[in-house]
Amino acid sequence: MTMSLQRSAARGVVPTGLGLVARLVIQLLTVVVLARLLDPRDYGLVAMVVAVVGVGEILRDFGLSSAAIQAATLTREQRSNLFWLNSAIGAAIGLVVFALAVPLAHLYDEPALVAITRALAVTFLLNGMMTQYRADLVRAMRFGAVARTDVLAPAVALLTAVGLALAGAGYWALVAQQLVQAVVALVAFAASARWLPGRYDRTAPMRGLYRFGRNLLISQLVGYLANNVDSLTIGYRFGAASLGIYNRAFQLLMNPLNQVRAPSVTVALPVLSRAGISPAFDQIVRTGQLVLAYPVTVALAVLTGVAVPLVAVLLGEPWADVPPVLRLLAVAGIFQTLSYVGYWVYLARGLTRDLMQYTLVSAAIRIACVVVGSTWGVVGVAAGYAIAPMLAWPISLWWLSRVTPVPVRSLYGGAGRVLAVGVVTAAATWLAVDALHAANPWWQCVAGGVAGLLAAAACAFVVPALRRDLHTLRHAGRAALRRPRPGASPVPGPS
Repeated sequence: MTMSLQRSAARGVVPTGLGLVARLVIQLLTVVVLARLLDPRDYGLVAMVVAVVGVGEILRDFGLSSAAIQAATLTREQRSNLFWLNSAIGAAIGLVVFALAVPLAHLYDEPALVAITRALAVTFLLNGMMTQYRADLVRAMRFGAVARTDVLAPAVALLTAVGLALAGAGYWALVAQQLVQAVVALVAFAASARWLPGRYDRTAPMRGLYRFGRNLLISQLVGYLANNVDSLTIGYRFGAASLGIYNRAFQLLMNPLNQVRAPSVTVALPVLSRAGISPAFDQIVRTGQLVLAYPVTVALAVLTGVAVPLVAVLLGEPWADVPPVLRLLAVAGIFQTLSYVGYWVYLARGLTRDLMQYTLVSAAIRIACVVVGSTWGVVGVAAGYAIAPMLAWPISLWWLSRVTPVPVRSLYGGAGRVLAVGVVTAAATWLAVDALHAANPWWQCVAGGVAGLLAAAACAFVVPALRRDLHTLRHAGRAALRRPRPGASPVPGPS
């Protein structure tokens, strides 16, 4: 059972990883292409709506997708009930958001927000209907089907947005992008899942699922407020243009980073939920941290060094204020990623109440840092956003260790090695870019990237502990590429 769970986790990485690469390409194209067709104000207007009404997406899910994936058993009646509940919540929130369009426009003193908000309200119903179809595919470990739709939907949405932007639609191109992505995702997930919901069954046992979802919902709401206090603060204090600058940095870095981290939950949650308290669980968590943290940290360390030439290449002159914000967000991303494995453990072991309590603490830290940082403008907000996870990360694993067995010492040690490699990588990248400061930005990016990667590789070959980590990564890669035996069923499927 131990080896079969590890193989299932590894094999889930292949389709998820391929889908991730495709989504990152789409995300990059979205940022680069649309940034040259639209101006900062267009992005700022849509960001104002997304920052406020995006909380509805969390309410719409109600934590029930994770509840369905994590449950030991899930009957057809329970699955249908969850579908109708998510759809009803989505419809209700859509109506509320529609009604809040005028107050939101008054809050920001931007009349255009009325139409934008009302149009985006439709996405809540569409995403509510989609929720349990996607959860069902993840629960069944059909990672390929999930990855295909996760690529198809944003790709079609991007093509739509580019076409409208070229036609002069302005911020409506971004609104249409959101709507098209929701429609395509719903249709594709439903077609892959191949089931239709039955009637709502009042006799089906739902209390445990609702309890799990309720606690997770509170955690997600608090986390959402903390994660968006930066955008809310900038939009309120500095206006749409400043928020557009910050939003471009955020989109260039944090959205692709979330595309990396979110699929890790897709793979880890169903596997860890079946592992229970066992050596397999600890091994998957330790390996998962290294597999997730090393590539992300090295990539973000390189990004800190090439921020100026990279922005010049990708976005152009109007976005010259983005690099300092981008660097600080990269630091935030590294520490957020290090603490992400704890989120897997909370969900897999059903510890949503404890997750809620920890989220309250980490949210207070972030809000305080961002609000204080806003004294120094947009860059100060970004600095506060970066400092917050640096303070919260050491607390996260200690907090988790209080409530469940977890290999804390190994996770702290692994994180320390990851950070050391990141520092060396960032320094080498910055030195290479600085040496070529008069060269073409393309060459600065290439030279900085090569120098950073060579420095990271040198660390891995010189330091024995890092060589062992490299061996772990190679072993995980081979396991991910190994084909299962015909007819094998590595993990008991969901009921």
